[in-house]
Amino acid sequence: MWFDSWPDLVRIAVVGAAGYATLLIVLRISGKRTLAQLNVFDFVVTVALGSIFATLLLNTDVSWSEGLVAFAVIAALQFIVAGVTARWPAARKIVTSSPILLLSDGVMRHDALKRSRLTKSEVRQAIRGSGAGGVADIKCVVLETNGKLSVIPVDKYGDGSALVDIEL
Repeated sequence: MWFDSWPDLVRIAVVGAAGYATLLIVLRISGKRTLAQLNVFDFVVTVALGSIFATLLLNTDVSWSEGLVAFAVIAALQFIVAGVTARWPAARKIVTSSPILLLSDGVMRHDALKRSRLTKSEVRQAIRGSGAGGVADIKCVVLETNGKLSVIPVDKYGDGSALVDIEL
């Protein structure tokens, strides 16, 4: 159907504007973590918020107040899980992955690449993206918990203390 009625369109515009404002407020209250680079847990929260917003816009059986409660529940759960994982490392391991060393002293770690489902080409791409021209110039490449590849050149390695939580 191309068109149902004007009241339906007006409802979408009004509830959409109110839902959008509510979502912005909930995201602002829930903190920067919700908007940071996403790990799996943050991605699930983001998808859930988007799904709630879409349902609120398009399903006439869902009121704005129900959408508000749904937004608040997801934000509260995100806040609780973030707090628990910050206090207990065992909980953090359940919710997020560990960073993985993919390259060390210019040598690719094939077992880590295979486990992470990455290719040598993707690691070399990250190295090029860092501005380095040679694998030998790189001390290590780490697959971070958010999926980003961190490239540490030999001359920036320092004492290596930033790598203490890396899965070998």
